[in-house]
Amino acid sequence: MENYYKTLPENYVEVYCIDAKDKKTSTLLTVGSLAISAVVFAVVCLFADFRAFMDTIKSGSVLIPYFVFLAGMFGYIILHELVHGIAYKSLTHQKLTFGLTLTVAFCGVPDIYTSRKTALIALAAPFTVFSVILLPLTIWMNAVSPVYYLLVGFILAMHLGGCIGDLYGMYMLLTRFKDEKLLVNDTGPKQTFYMPQ
Repeated sequence: MENYYKTLPENYVEVYCIDAKDKKTSTLLTVGSLAISAVVFAVVCLFADFRAFMDTIKSGSVLIPYFVFLAGMFGYIILHELVHGIAYKSLTHQKLTFGLTLTVAFCGVPDIYTSRKTALIALAAPFTVFSVILLPLTIWMNAVSPVYYLLVGFILAMHLGGCIGDLYGMYMLLTRFKDEKLLVNDTGPKQTFYMPQ
């Protein structure tokens, strides 16, 4: 099977849709994201040295970590979507679209229909790349700086919670839609699944 098709092949029909702009879906993804982030950050806090953290705050040397944190958060959001884009671009060489709504940042390839494998790789790419980077970095920061440990730990929690839409899409592709004939149209906030009749 090809990595993508420019047009939907004959006899293919829509069988499922994940639309992050849909109110119900958006609410469920947001609640799931917050729950995952809260649990991960609670685990991070179990290993935090709050006494050293408070000493750093009392000394007034938190301005630089604050700006590093803000840059890290916004940088992560941009890089997350770029990793989706790199995966899609390397597998399809097609035009990408990027965007941001109140509830979701996104990257998509709206003009094509990708194979199940291509969609799965693109969905898994940011989760894999940033988990491999942020988890060891968080652990290392615990030995280096209590302030940066909590800041990086928060970004790790935000990363894992923020991947909720990708994880949901991956779950559907790995459990309910295993057929290699499946095609996906990914506009970014909306993934529509198609199968032959």
